[in-house]
Amino acid sequence: MSLIAKIFGTGGKNAKAPTTQDAIQKLRETEEMLAKKQDFLEKKIDQELMTAKKNGTKNKRVALQALKRKKRYEKQLHQIDGTLSTIEFQRDALENANTNTEVLRNMGFAAKALQAAHQTIDVDNVHDLMDDITEQQELAQEISDAISRPVGFGEDYDEDVLMAELEDLEQEELDKNLLEIQGTEDVPLPSVPSTSLPARPAKKKEEDDDDMAELEAWAAN
Repeated sequence: MSLIAKIFGTGGKNAKAPTTQDAIQKLRETEEMLAKKQDFLEKKIDQELMTAKKNGTKNKRVALQALKRKKRYEKQLHQIDGTLSTIEFQRDALENANTNTEVLRNMGFAAKALQAAHQTIDVDNVHDLMDDITEQQELAQEISDAISRPVGFGEDYDEDVLMAELEDLEQEELDKNLLEIQGTEDVPLPSVPSTSLPARPAKKKEEDDDDMAELEAWAAN
């Protein structure tokens, strides 16, 4: 049996333990009561101090009695300060315990809900469902690929023949461009005159013939 139980009693073996909320409420009420007691003692201390000052030179006996009461009140005030510190520590511990209890209660509630949810789920069924989903996704992808694939609607062309024809067209265009470039680089020739040269005079021609005959005769000798 604990010391507290020995002091205050347990109220019987079947006595119900107080809840943390009830205990916290009781401690707060005790704190309020002790706080009021503090205010009362502080006022009494101030009164006794004033009495001691007032009678310090007139009536020393009254002044000494006032100082004794002041010391007694200060001792009680100091004890109340210690009691309030203990109660505050105990209240904090109860509030933390209450918080932890509430957290654990909620976690237990969530665990039970999760367990109940899992009871309706078969792992094998989950695997089968995922396999079905994967299969349907693959089927959907095949359908999308088939829809997006170009269709010739009965026109079947040899791709190699088309590529060869395209290369011929490209080469033809390239040759045409080269001819145009070469044509711009050629220097234009002067045009042939359309008029004929004037004929040599007949007399001049005869003189030339005589000179040639004379030259040939001289060369023969």
